Amino acid sequence: MGQIILRLDRVMADRKMTLKELSDKVGIANVNLSKIKTGKICAIRFSTLIAICEALNCQPGDILEYDPTLPQSELLTLREPPCDTD
Repeated sequence: MGQIILRLDRVMADRKMTLKELSDKVGIANVNLSKIKTGKICAIRFSTLIAICEALNCQPGDILEYDPTLPQSELLTLREPPCDTD
């Protein structure tokens, strides 16, 4: 089973947008966007993904990438603790 890789940092760099600027445009706290940017999340709301895509003028596929060759993340084990959704 592969992994979803978050490429928010790459899209932000391409758009020359800081975390603070994106936070202001999307209306999400810096700490939550930072978790998304660093891949420290196990879920994301569609409303959050839509807001990020609108702010960065991109598609979800620009931010999310599936790599079937990577082992399943420890965050995605069956006994995972509850995690942030943003």
